[in-house]
Amino acid sequence: MSTTVDRALPRSAGLRTAEPSAPRDLGRLVVSCTDGPGIVARISSFLHRQGANIVQSDQYSTGPAGGDFFLRTEFHLPDRAAALPELQQAFAREVVPRIGGTFRFRDAAVPTRVALFVSREDHCLLDLLWRARRGELPITVEQVVSNHPDCAEDVAGFGVPFAHIPVTRETKPQAEQQQLDLLAGRVDLIVLARYMQILSGDFLDRVGVPVINIHHSFLPAFPGAGPYERAKERGVKLIGATAHYATEDLDEGPIIEQDVVRVSHRATVADLTRAGADIERVVLARAVRWHCEDRVLVDGRTTVVF
Repeated sequence: MSTTVDRALPRSAGLRTAEPSAPRDLGRLVVSCTDGPGIVARISSFLHRQGANIVQSDQYSTGPAGGDFFLRTEFHLPDRAAALPELQQAFAREVVPRIGGTFRFRDAAVPTRVALFVSREDHCLLDLLWRARRGELPITVEQVVSNHPDCAEDVAGFGVPFAHIPVTRETKPQAEQQQLDLLAGRVDLIVLARYMQILSGDFLDRVGVPVINIHHSFLPAFPGAGPYERAKERGVKLIGATAHYATEDLDEGPIIEQDVVRVSHRATVADLTRAGADIERVVLARAVRWHCEDRVLVDGRTTVVF
């Protein structure tokens, strides 16, 4: 059974969130295991013995007999930050031998350290920076990385470090090594906020944190450049966006969130492009929030989102 505990992190130079409005002393427990009788009872009894009060709990099973079981619980525990390491050890000792699987405890007050990758299109980048500054996302933006210098001035206005690392076919291995060196030990999540480069399998294997990507939902119909022009030519009536975890298989990682808006024959290419940017912003922000609130559990090629 694999375990992790998120402890209080040192404050660094990234963009800060506003003070959280959630109740104090909240912890989270996420569990994935094979389904069977008594799992919820064992977990709730354990938290009760530790003095924790469950304030929210969600669960899902893919099948009552031998299916996969997923649970996300928020609990109130005085002085929870100091208690989490001991809580983890006790859970591994008392509960894991009976249910198996994997689990993760987390201090709900600790924001997720995020790096944003971007190319030239700035709508998703600026939206996430704005939401983070307003305290709408439980994150600190520690770094922006771009293969173009276009967004440097805007990012500077948020007080976030900006790194311009050009990428060409010939220099891609060296560029990815620069990115890995820059981010090592500094972030818990990478968000591709319209980063128009394909991350190599080697980068994804070595970076050690999840990567969330956003793209239009025409795929696989209109891959590559100019999707909105081709959508107009085909009379598309829905504009959508998909946020998913990045894997070595391009645009095929587990989906976190999708949404659409309706358009009509009257819409110009500019209208379609603007609608696409709007829905991309919303979908990506939801995906980042849900990930950072431990609401997304990966189940093979799919996800469970509480």
